[in-house]
Amino acid sequence: MTEKTETDLMAFLDEFRLPAMPDLEALAAAQRRNLEAISAANRVALEGAQAVARRHMEILQNSMNEMTQVMQGVAQEADPQGKAAKQAELMKAAYTKAVTNMKEIADLIQKSNGEALNVLNRRFAEAMDEVQGMVKKK
Repeated sequence: MTEKTETDLMAFLDEFRLPAMPDLEALAAAQRRNLEAISAANRVALEGAQAVARRHMEILQNSMNEMTQVMQGVAQEADPQGKAAKQAELMKAAYTKAVTNMKEIADLIQKSNGEALNVLNRRFAEAMDEVQGMVKKK
């Protein structure tokens, strides 16, 4: 092989250089942080779901107690018109309270989901910064 042919061959091979191997330790650490973020988001979501379930049970227990008291109050009313008026008043109050409780539960769910999503969003932003840092190193 002549010197010119060797030079041409080396120039040709330089054009097809493989990219440098990524830092495997940095990649493994990044993946570990990704898994930790997913685990943390799941933990936040689970805690939120438990809080919603607890509050839902409290609402249900309070509703049952109130309904018992209401039924006793309606039963004590002797006048049929008074009974009907009292039932209508109680129905309105029960409806208003149910809407308030539903809004409270919806707010709890939204808050929990938002917190879990914030954990993932923070990790995603960190991961993008890490990728940029790895690319700049090369």
